[in-house]
Amino acid sequence: MTTIAVIGLGRLGQTLALAWCERGEAVVAVASRTAATAEALAARLPACQAMTPEEAAAAAELVFLCVPDDAIAPLCAALPWRAGQAVVHCSGATELSALDAAARAGARVGGFHPLQIFSDPALALQLLPGSAVAIEAEPALQAELQRLALGLGMKPLQLQPGTRAAYHGAASFAASFLLSMLDEAVQVWARIGLPPDMALQALLPLAKGTLQSAEARGLAGALAGPISRGDAGVVGAHLAAFDALGGEHGAFYRALSRRQLGLAREAGRLSDEQVQRLAALIDRP
Repeated sequence: MTTIAVIGLGRLGQTLALAWCERGEAVVAVASRTAATAEALAARLPACQAMTPEEAAAAAELVFLCVPDDAIAPLCAALPWRAGQAVVHCSGATELSALDAAARAGARVGGFHPLQIFSDPALALQLLPGSAVAIEAEPALQAELQRLALGLGMKPLQLQPGTRAAYHGAASFAASFLLSMLDEAVQVWARIGLPPDMALQALLPLAKGTLQSAEARGLAGALAGPISRGDAGVVGAHLAAFDALGGEHGAFYRALSRRQLGLAREAGRLSDEQVQRLAALIDRP
């Protein structure tokens, strides 16, 4: 069995160490800038020791660097590596070149980025099964990382070199950028007298229902609302209301409506005439 060390015990590092231990993997070392954090986690993991980063790097065959993006390259350059060892970072956006110091020492390098929210390690443990994980590595290490991912019930995605920033940026649309759209809705409702806390509680079930529909029917199949029906009158009323509010409300609505029009076309719900009429309305100054 491959021995594992986790260096960097934020929410992601803690979650992975706990998850792999629960599934019988040999997590032998954990390390953190704060010794007390490493000691507290090691006490929860059988046969695991709290170590310094240097000790942890030397103790395991497979070392995960779960530190912020800007810290990956400096940390990697500061640690002792050896030929045949594997060193993996858990960033979505940072290229594997950040691990060049380990590669020069003869170690295999890779990336392992769970596509999930880690705001709460206890909740994240429950969310890992069924979540995707982006993996990039040479074939032998790729196979080992896929094995570890599948052991957690995760779905591996294979990333090509040089694509990490685009991959990670696009994932933001399905994660924190959803909050931006909810914030826009809350702001507009506040302008018409609905309290923000009440607005959010009213909108969240709608958002959840949309995501559940997308999971069941795909993006185009889940599309609802006036654009999906070709209802130019309602879209025009929306635009007039948002433009009257000033600011960027109208522009934001137009940008999202153009993409939604593409989904409606993909779903085959609208005639060419309806598409053209809506496009002209959306693009009208």
